[in-house]
Amino acid sequence: MGNLFAGPHLWIILIIILLLFGAAKLPALAKSLGQSARVFKGEMKAMKEDGAETATEGTDAASTGTAASAPAAPPADRPADQDTPPRAS
Repeated sequence: MGNLFAGPHLWIILIIILLLFGAAKLPALAKSLGQSARVFKGEMKAMKEDGAETATEGTDAASTGTAASAPAAPPADRPADQDTPPRAS
């Protein structure tokens, strides 16, 4: 089976999208996708910076021999078997 997103297949997909959304709504759709991607990238950057700060705090605490300022995360309050639904008899 060949590449599904090449040549005529891509044109068919684009025509279907055009028929579903209409030509007037495509720019708004593209704008909202761009904004969503921008927000996602910003959140990922913030998570990386937060992770780097946490890693440096942990290294500083380990080197000085003191505990980190943030408390340890509490253990899970529910048993692991609660994740799966009960079986029907």
